Amino acid sequence: MNEVTFLVEESPEGGYSARALGESIFTEADELAELKKQIVDAVRCHFEEANLPKLIRLHFVREELIAV
Repeated sequence: MNEVTFLVEESPEGGYSARALGESIFTEADELAELKKQIVDAVRCHFEEANLPKLIRLHFVREELIAV
């Protein structure tokens, strides 16, 4: 595997959550910089060294409402 993609969302309670597509990896943090560190740590824990992805892609999802 060359790459793993995470969906990153702002939590309604504050902070951020991230979940991997196609893998059972989930993490959350209060700050974006901390979330990135936790994602790297979670990926290293989830995969064997030989199967460790070379890239981690973050896809930011932001919901916005517009009143009409």
